[in-house]
Amino acid sequence: MATITNTKKDIIQDTKKKIIEVSRRLFSNYSYLGVSMSDIAKNLNITKAALYYHFTGKIEIYKNVLDEVFKGLDKYIAEAFKEKTEKGKLQSFIKNYLDFGFEEKNFIKAMMFKLPFTDSKIRNYISEFKEKNINLISPFVKVMAKKKKINSKLISFLLIEMMNGLILEHNCANKNFDSKKLTKQIISALF
Repeated sequence: MATITNTKKDIIQDTKKKIIEVSRRLFSNYSYLGVSMSDIAKNLNITKAALYYHFTGKIEIYKNVLDEVFKGLDKYIAEAFKEKTEKGKLQSFIKNYLDFGFEEKNFIKAMMFKLPFTDSKIRNYISEFKEKNINLISPFVKVMAKKKKINSKLISFLLIEMMNGLILEHNCANKNFDSKKLTKQIISALF
């Protein structure tokens, strides 16, 4: 009996992963507002009822997609902490953040656009994620900006938003960017 139960759980988990994977692609291509539960079900070749068996609605699916996206960025950011100096950590953070944003369309759509979510949970979730990244980068900024006596939290916020703007420009204009070169320019402009 335990084998049957475990197999059923595995099937449910695999189905949820597939739903998130397909939804992630759809949200990336058409945005949150451009995708319906019917679209997701159709792309999965399942009924909407089957989709609702696994998720309560589109907001829950989108939050799961964002979880996957943010986990990906966390891996990129973790690389920055392997650097030995504070300047190296800051440079690596900026470069990795830009690289991730250039590759992941869902990321910039979530971070830049204020979608009219009826559920404040998604809005709050995105705000918490932004705040987490500002808090991560703030100590590096503080060390770099020590001589200028400026608010490191404010500079961190501006830095994140500047990078989001560059990523948005890249994604909208299909421009090629050299993240190493951009990182050097950002560092020299701010510090």
